[in-house]
Amino acid sequence: MSVTRLVPSREAADLVELVREVAQREFAPHVAEVEEAGRFPREAFRTLGKLGVLGLPYPEEHGGGGQPYEVYLQVLEEVAAVWASVGVGVSVHVLSCFALAVHGSGEQRRRWLPDLLGGELLGAYCLSEPHAGSDPAAMTTRARRDGDGYVIDGVKSWITHGGQADFYTVMARTGDDRSHGVSCFLVPADAPGLQADRPERKMGLTGSHTTMLRFDGVRVPAERRIGEEGQGLPIALSALDSGRLGIAAVATGLAQGALDAAVAYAGERSTFGRPVIEHQGMAFLLADMAAAVETARAATLRAARLKDHGLPYSREASIAKMVATDNAMRVTTDAVQVLGGYGYTRDFPVERYMREAKVMQIFEGTNQIQRLVIGRHLARNAPGTTVAVSG
Repeated sequence: MSVTRLVPSREAADLVELVREVAQREFAPHVAEVEEAGRFPREAFRTLGKLGVLGLPYPEEHGGGGQPYEVYLQVLEEVAAVWASVGVGVSVHVLSCFALAVHGSGEQRRRWLPDLLGGELLGAYCLSEPHAGSDPAAMTTRARRDGDGYVIDGVKSWITHGGQADFYTVMARTGDDRSHGVSCFLVPADAPGLQADRPERKMGLTGSHTTMLRFDGVRVPAERRIGEEGQGLPIALSALDSGRLGIAAVATGLAQGALDAAVAYAGERSTFGRPVIEHQGMAFLLADMAAAVETARAATLRAARLKDHGLPYSREASIAKMVATDNAMRVTTDAVQVLGGYGYTRDFPVERYMREAKVMQIFEGTNQIQRLVIGRHLARNAPGTTVAVSG
């Protein structure tokens, strides 16, 4: 992956380069085997944890890396270019730390955040439910107040790291108000009554375990509620803005990996007496793929820089997620086309890239939801609009 990185410091450049080398040296030889077997790559997360990647965008005072989001996303892209399942897992872990890091009290952050960011623990994020995916306000999982704590009952779905995580950031209903009746809890994985179903049988990202998570009378002390009662939905939605940037970076890395494979093949394969890449039809296809990758990268880093400067970035996060994941689907599909019949076999990785790209358009809010979010932002700022816009 030969990408010229624009990073704000020499330290950041060295970190990106180190992660690139580790991914190529330690991950690349094992990806196909692990994905084929559907094994969870916990050791890969430990390796990245030792490098500080699992806490990279959070403050150093709590055990994080203290790096701006634009650096974290470029590191994430390097991981995903080699192993998308691990890239998604890092993004989900960072997302699962968001509520505590941003909305937790000083005491909560001092007590739990260093362990969450230290590299040994792995987190998961519990928002979606079987009948409340794109509409989280419709969730029915309930946290009932009981003495000095809460008792959680319900089912969460599509949980990345379900059954593998050490902690779960959980949104559960504490009141009947649709928008202000949800609260956020930090739940340890060994809490009695918490159980993960068997992993879903997915088209791609088979090394990333995704499960239903069942809460059957799970008792959580009140001190593990993050923020005030009823603040859970705003916390969840603000976390998703950051999470969408993570998925945009993963999708960009995946697309870059597919482009690299396609270019390598087209340079080595010859037809009619010259390399395939020298034929105009193939060169134009590869050029469009390269433009799509660079467009995704630019949209993602622009949103990250807005975030790093403390400026609103919700619309830009949705644009980045939509553009990067749609482009990844197109680039990986075209990579299969470049390799022809070989691209359709499992002897080459591009068919896996294509399968992995599809889900990027679905999770962290489908791309139809991203278009809805972008449209709502445009409507808010339209001159003279009288449309009532919610969300």
